[in-house]
Amino acid sequence: MHVPDGFLDAPTSVATGLVAAGTVAVALRGARRELDERTAPLAGLTAAFVFAVQMMNFPVGAGTSGHLIGGALTAILVGPWTAVLCMTVVLVVQAVLFADGGLTALGTNVTLMGLVAVVLGYGVFRLLVRLLPPTRTAVLAGAAAGALISVPASALAFVGLFAVGGVADVSLGAVAATMGGIHLFIGAGEAAITVAVLGAVLTVRPDLVHGAAHLRRPTDLAPRPQVAPAAGAAR
Repeated sequence: MHVPDGFLDAPTSVATGLVAAGTVAVALRGARRELDERTAPLAGLTAAFVFAVQMMNFPVGAGTSGHLIGGALTAILVGPWTAVLCMTVVLVVQAVLFADGGLTALGTNVTLMGLVAVVLGYGVFRLLVRLLPPTRTAVLAGAAAGALISVPASALAFVGLFAVGGVADVSLGAVAATMGGIHLFIGAGEAAITVAVLGAVLTVRPDLVHGAAHLRRPTDLAPRPQVAPAAGAAR
């Protein structure tokens, strides 16, 4: 999914760079409402996990590569605004230190994986959670659907950008076939991993999962009452 240098023309790269910069600016403000002393460490762990899985690239043809994205999982765990920031940090580190994705295409990669994947993945998740009963199973089902859709949607968004400003010596049909077809299978794998990771976190610390806040009972959020010492207890 990482777009290399030289695939898109300068106007398209500049346009996606402006979109990415504007998205990050808005996310910096929105993340203030999502992060606190409890959820900030989870955001760091999630970014590290996404960084690790995205570094496992494999070629899909036509000069492109495929890998898990993690946008839906990140948004469900820590919130959509924080997810945009996590994905952006991961992509910047990969581009600067590991040459994974071109520097001139950084805005494009942030737009595709930090915006499209996060917004679509989290949007599908929220829609299904509202339609389904408020249960843990519904949260996992919504997460699976969001992850499954977000990956090929991001790939097809790149195909759209390539149709507008593609300059690489690759036909649009070849790019569409390889990106769209292969990323359907990648989306299925991402859905399975998303359910596994989210299920583990829900089992251990459900109070930290942003997308499962509606499952918390009021008594779980209220401070526990202090127990008075029994009469006659040793002092």
